[in-house]
Parts: sequence; C-alpha cells; structure tokens
Amino acid sequence: MNICVFASSSNAIAEKYFEQAKELGALIGSNHHSLVYGGASVGLMHAVAEASREAGAFSVGIIPESIHNHRLSSPFDHEQIITPNMRERKYLMRKRSDAFIALPGGFGTLEEVLEVITLKQLQYHHKPIVLINSYGFYNALIEQFEVAYRESFAKEDYKSLYFIAADAAQAIQYIQDYNPTEQTQKWYEVPGPSQL
Repeated sequence: MNICVFASSSNAIAEKYFEQAKELGALIGSNHHSLVYGGASVGLMHAVAEASREAGAFSVGIIPESIHNHRLSSPFDHEQIITPNMRERKYLMRKRSDAFIALPGGFGTLEEVLEVITLKQLQYHHKPIVLINSYGFYNALIEQFEVAYRESFAKEDYKSLYFIAADAAQAIQYIQDYNPTEQTQKWYEVPGPSQL
C-alpha cells in the first residue's frame, strides 16, 4: 500500500514529535508499505522518510521546483518527482497514494489534510484518512470540527470521513483494517422556492 504522509517541514519543533514521526516511518516499512511524502530533507518529513527507508519501505518524494531549488529535497528517495508548483505536487501525492496520514504540521499540513477530507466528502475518493493527534496537537482542530457539526455547517456523518489516532500504531492499524463506505450526500434537504 502507498501511504501518503503529510507532516511539518520545521526543524524547530520538540524532539517528541520527531520520535513519533520515526515510529510511523518504521511501521510503514516493517508492514511492507511504501511512503509518498513531500520530499523535503527537513522536519518531520525527513524523519518519517528516513525511518521508513531504514525499515525497508520504498519512498517517493514529490517536491515543487521552488523548494527543490533551495536544496531542500531529499537525495535519498527511491523516486523523486519535481513538480512545477504546489498544486501539481498535491495532485500527484493524492494520485500515487492509497491512504493518507497527517502528522503534526503547520499551514501546509493543515491545508493538505483538509483538502483530502473535502475531496472524500465530495466523493472524489474513498481512501482512509488519519490524523495522528500527537500530544493533543489536533485537539483545537477536532473541537472546531465539533463546532461545525453542532452549528449544522457539516453533518455528523462526516466523522466517518477521517479517523483520529492516538499514535502511529493505531493509525497503521486503522488503515490496514479499513473498509470504504458510501458517503452520505453533502447537501442538506432544504425547502425549494415553491415551498417558502
């Protein structure tokens, strides 16, 4: 299985997050999966890729030209793809992957995981999506989701679009056990003009 990992590219974060990224990478490799990721040689991206390769995983790094030109792409991936922009990078990451895992990250990670959740909601794919809630990192985001459900901006059924994992082992187990289900219709039933 090709597992896409979205993750931070920062080296300034606490070591505990790097340890969990390494744990995830080791599990990807030891379970005979392949890694698809952003291709950077920094941050949690680098940690998960290095650990997955050491554990025997095939790694595919997909990186935009602008970041590659700053010499931030990993030279160790089995396959490296340089894209002209971020849009193409994200498209290829989605296309090459059978599942998605989000480790902690900044704006880019949030944008990537929310996009795959949205595309699944709109039934463009039926792949598993996991957020690893390391040390409560995603607590505020999860609460924002709850606000959306309470205020009817999203249906409660959409909780099935993604899975919140406590750690890397739970994330991998969820993906390996995953059975796709048909999503509910996005739009609420509302009165038409003739009924108002």
